[in-house]
Amino acid sequence: MDLFDLHCDTAFECAIQLGGVDLENGAWHVSLERGRYIDRWRQVFAIFMPDEYRGEHAVEHYESVRDYIYRQANLLEGQFSIVTSAPQLNRSGTCGAILSVEGGSALSGKLERVQSLYDDGVRLITLTWNEANELGDGIRAEHGRGLTEFGQEVVKEMNRLHMAVDVSHLSDAGFYDVAVISDAPFVASHSNARNICGNLRNLTDDMIDVIRSREGLIGLNFCNAFLSDDENAHMTDILKHAEYMLSLGCENCLCMGSDFDGCDIPPEMTGVESMAELYEAFLKLNYSEELVRKLFSLNAENYFRKYIFEE
Repeated sequence: MDLFDLHCDTAFECAIQLGGVDLENGAWHVSLERGRYIDRWRQVFAIFMPDEYRGEHAVEHYESVRDYIYRQANLLEGQFSIVTSAPQLNRSGTCGAILSVEGGSALSGKLERVQSLYDDGVRLITLTWNEANELGDGIRAEHGRGLTEFGQEVVKEMNRLHMAVDVSHLSDAGFYDVAVISDAPFVASHSNARNICGNLRNLTDDMIDVIRSREGLIGLNFCNAFLSDDENAHMTDILKHAEYMLSLGCENCLCMGSDFDGCDIPPEMTGVESMAELYEAFLKLNYSEELVRKLFSLNAENYFRKYIFEE
């Protein structure tokens, strides 16, 4: 089985919350050992930026997690590598890490830092977390405003550098600002369907249609709170969100965005080792092998090859 997952918080958990434990042992949901059965594993590792971090504090936090990831790549050579080009997506038998930043506060309000993050290997930026930052309002911000002037400039600069603009956590107004400003397809790395679960972190039908029509990506989030309104979620709820978005024409843009190590997940799932069971669950619903491969790896791979790595 191949897997290309758009979001996990494992690097943050290991580096900060667990005091620097290595990725071989990992955190609650993801470790290299537990994912060793995957043939080709491409995993987006997010550098999570807590909302209270600003300015130099934010930069220092970003750099501490970035440095941890690079130390792991050196320590675990042959098991874990950082992906910055299309040919590196082809590696099997190793976890290929694509770096992302979850929260534009890592830019510290400076446009030139977009280039700095790109030079560090970052290829995706989630513009906000839940509250407001220098780029705009998150989905839990009091006023729900869109992008700031700085946020608009960041989106344009990310387009220039071929970095994926991620609207997960962004306010609804911010989503539509990105839709107007971005010349490139953008992503919702870990968001579900609001029509199935009304949590504001999920996407409306119109948002889903915008991303689909622009050839972007939507990553299915395994967080209980985004799967079911009563948060009593099960693996079958992941299938429900997938089936609904597929009914809206998302065959070529839907993928996995687990949010492993960043949330509570359904009780039937323990972590990355559960992806094989989820894969089989799709097949048992009579989805074709071709479609399931799209959802688990090919859609995300095609997007990154075409729009981020420009193969």
